[in-house]
Amino acid sequence: MKVSMSRDQLLKPLQQVSGVVEKRQTLQVLSNVLIVVADGEIAMTGTDLEVELLSRQDLENESRDGKITVPCRKLLDICRALPATAQVDLSVDGNRLLLKSGKSRFTLTTLPANDFPNLEESLNAAYTVTLTQRVLKQMIDKTSFAMAQQDVRYYLNGMLFEVTADRLRVVATDGHRLAMCDAEISSQVTEKAQVIVPRKGVQELSRLLADEDTEVTLTLGSNHLRVTVGNVTFTSKLIDGRFPDYERVLPKNGDRTLIAGREELKSALQRAAILCNEKFRGVRLQINDQQLKILATNPDQEEAEEELQVEFSGNSLEIGFNVGYMLDVLNALNGAYTQAILGDTNSSALIRDNDPEQANAVYVVMPMRL
Repeated sequence: MKVSMSRDQLLKPLQQVSGVVEKRQTLQVLSNVLIVVADGEIAMTGTDLEVELLSRQDLENESRDGKITVPCRKLLDICRALPATAQVDLSVDGNRLLLKSGKSRFTLTTLPANDFPNLEESLNAAYTVTLTQRVLKQMIDKTSFAMAQQDVRYYLNGMLFEVTADRLRVVATDGHRLAMCDAEISSQVTEKAQVIVPRKGVQELSRLLADEDTEVTLTLGSNHLRVTVGNVTFTSKLIDGRFPDYERVLPKNGDRTLIAGREELKSALQRAAILCNEKFRGVRLQINDQQLKILATNPDQEEAEEELQVEFSGNSLEIGFNVGYMLDVLNALNGAYTQAILGDTNSSALIRDNDPEQANAVYVVMPMRL
């Protein structure tokens, strides 16, 4: 294998795939990146056996075909340290990779390309969906905070992707709060399809996507989700389990509606949170007429009280919430005003942007007994 390219041409795909490569691995080859040169193209692949990222780049200069795996972090650090305008020559000498750039010369250990694990080459593609990078990234960023972490209910440690003929929906929940976001699409799906993408896959996918209107293709298979963005292919294993029936937990009979300025409510909650119980993180909301009072106390008998003017319809209510969960929702929303539909003291709150055009994301937060 022999290839010559600019530092930037080498650095960009390396940075893209490095996110999935773990530093400490039980298998040494998983700390490596697979480099394949063939047909005037260089392809780099990184994997942790759960998520795989493949980045392709056309080569401008002559090259000699071949494939090898090299330590990803070391190669990335060397490329970053080279001058921005540097030209890089890579060649394989026995079981070593030789990297030359100007008067710099580096020799790296390698492992055979055949040792590198591949997530299934052939994806039994059940459904394919196309939408823009911006929309998919926004959907993930608006909901991913609600995913569980290391929950024994393993199916909650990820995000549900649900496809119908005209809609893509993503849902995340940890059992205490739920986040859901919809986007209109056109697909060939005849019946509802669901897959659960693990937490790391969701995080890497969000990192990969850009805030731009170029198209991205999602392919849902029986065991994998594959996403193609330009010259990068992302593949993730799926969580084998049944996601809870999230529609059952969406509050249906809320008879109280609260509308408040998002930034104003967020700031008041942040101030109250300073004196709330550090373990339980609970705040009490008292709502009557057009006034919202936020109360927080802690074991040291310190108190915080905030008052806001709000729009409120329905009977007065006193209810407790985890202040961290409420702030997560307010950070995910974009609109100037936030709408919360409430039932009684024991009912969950349904929260969304008050502007119907921005209300494609819906949040459910369970109440706390204080």
